[in-house]
Amino acid sequence: MPFKERLTAVITTLFVWSLAGALFGGLFIGLYEVLQVLDLGPWQAVVVAALAAAMTTAAFYSAMPVALMGAMAGVVASIGYLIIGGPRLELGIIALVAAGLGVLGGAFVAWTSEAGSRPLAETLTGLLAGLGAGFILVVVLTLYSRPVGAFVMAAGVVALVGSLFQLNEHWIVKGVHGWLPDTLAAPLVAALVAAVVGASIWMVAGTTAAALDPAAKDAVERVLAEMPSGFLGGLLGGAVTGLLLEVLGFRLEEHESA
Repeated sequence: MPFKERLTAVITTLFVWSLAGALFGGLFIGLYEVLQVLDLGPWQAVVVAALAAAMTTAAFYSAMPVALMGAMAGVVASIGYLIIGGPRLELGIIALVAAGLGVLGGAFVAWTSEAGSRPLAETLTGLLAGLGAGFILVVVLTLYSRPVGAFVMAAGVVALVGSLFQLNEHWIVKGVHGWLPDTLAAPLVAALVAAVVGASIWMVAGTTAAALDPAAKDAVERVLAEMPSGFLGGLLGGAVTGLLLEVLGFRLEEHESA
C-alpha cells in the first residue's frame, strides 16, 4: 500500500476508534455510576454497564443509519415527555417511551433500506464483547484492592471491548446470518439506542428537576462529574486499541467492506 494511502488509513482508524471509545467510555461510566446510585452491586454494575455501552457503541460503529434513527427517536421522545410530564421525571417511563418510538423508527429504516439482520448481528457481537470485558474487569478490580479511577476504568474496558469485538466480529456475524429476523433487526437495535439516549437525557435533565430531592440531585451531579473522565479515558483507550489492531492487520476498511 502506498505511503499516502497507509497514512490516511491510520489517521481514519485513530479518528473512528477515538470517537467510538469516547462514546463508549462516557456512556459506560455514566451507566456504572447510575447503577450504583440505584443500589446495584459493584460487579453487577460493571457488567451491566459494559453490556449496554458495548451494544450501543457497536450499533453506532456498525449500523450508523439505524443507530442515528434510534438516537433521534430517543431525543424526540424524551423532549416530548419532558414537555408533557413537566418536572416529574421517571427514568423507566422515559426509557420505555423512547424505546417505543425507536421501534417505529427502526421499522421505517428496515422498510426503506436493505440492512437485513446485520445491525442486530453487530449489536449481538457488542453484547458478547461487553459481557466478556465486564467479567474480565470485575476479576481485575477484585484482585486489585486499590481504588480505580473513572479514566483508567474507561480506558481499560474500551480496550477490552474493542479487541474482543474486532477479533470475534467476523465469525459471529457469519454464524448468525440467516436465522436472525431481518424485519426485527433494525427496530430492536433502534429501540436499544433510543432507550439509552432517553436515559442519558434523563440524567442531564434530572440535575435541574424540582421533583428530585437534594440527595437524588447530588447523586446525579456525581454521575455527571465522572463522565468527562470516562469520555477522555475511552478516547485514549480507543485510539491506542485501534492503532494496535491496525498494526496487527485488523483493517478498518476491511470491516466497512464486509
